[in-house]
Amino acid sequence: MALFDLPLDGLRAYRAAAAVPADFDEFWHGTLAETRGYDLAAEFTPCDTGLRAVETFDVRFSGWGGQPVRGWLHLPVGVERPLPAVVQYIGYGGGRGLAHRTTMWAQAGYAHLVVDTRGQGSASTPGDTPDPEPAGANPHHPGFMTRGVLDRDTYYYRRVFADAVRAVEAVRAHPAVDGVRVAVTGGSQGGAMTLAVAGLVGDLVAAMPDVPFLCDFRRAVDLVDTDPYGEIRRYLKVHRDQVDRVFANLGYFDCVNHAARASAPALFSVGLMDETCPPSTVYAAYNAYAGEREISEYPFNDHEGGEAFQEVEQLRYLRRLLDGETGGDQPRGGGEVGQRPVEPA
Repeated sequence: MALFDLPLDGLRAYRAAAAVPADFDEFWHGTLAETRGYDLAAEFTPCDTGLRAVETFDVRFSGWGGQPVRGWLHLPVGVERPLPAVVQYIGYGGGRGLAHRTTMWAQAGYAHLVVDTRGQGSASTPGDTPDPEPAGANPHHPGFMTRGVLDRDTYYYRRVFADAVRAVEAVRAHPAVDGVRVAVTGGSQGGAMTLAVAGLVGDLVAAMPDVPFLCDFRRAVDLVDTDPYGEIRRYLKVHRDQVDRVFANLGYFDCVNHAARASAPALFSVGLMDETCPPSTVYAAYNAYAGEREISEYPFNDHEGGEAFQEVEQLRYLRRLLDGETGGDQPRGGGEVGQRPVEPA
């Protein structure tokens, strides 16, 4: 796919046009208060993964509605504790996977919580967290994008974002973790959850959203016909009389609005040929972000973004924040990546 969105100068200046719901903050304050009304009940059960350099725990904690959410906590062996922690959220359709598969941050010396996403899981990354839908939720198009979308209270991502906040609280409950030094990260849907948590939790050390999803919904739905945004388009093709209602409710979950409330330093990434999360929607969140931020631009990449190249950037970025290291004189992002400097909001 060739470049299809705004020119680069236009992307860097782009701002979302959608209005923020007047009671956005009240809604999320109430959602989290309701969620925290249940005991966190974080449990960490040791499990044998066959890995000798990483100690792993099967995690269970109470998320939205007191419903159990699963995860894996990986701790590096032989590293002084308490440890800074990285909470990682998963892309659309995936679950926490098998315990030995995702351990990069533990290998780098951090506590690493991999969070399951309720109701999701695939053949390569199975999930273990069910999603009991609330009573009264509307029929939806196959997938997750329109589950309960006719009411902000029943919308799927209300539950997911509340779970994501509780995951931070769960990792802070482990005695091996330094709760003051917690970062969040994830790609695509995981990037959206990263932004939501950054806006809802005010004391994170860093947020690292890769090619984030769920940003500037209306532009994304109007601009691309790929899934998952295509689920919304096909739903509205049937429910022609619900367009305004749907987009009004989605405003509470638009991560542009969450980004505008975030304060942690952030490292974004964007693929300028991304047909799944159009680059202008990523820049909508980046340009709204209220804390210091940087962005890695991958000019010839689609939704895969930087992949391993961006992981190198993230490792350097978090080390620099936590340890005051600069990463030396190595080229950032593999040399060909456009890296914008730290900027104030």
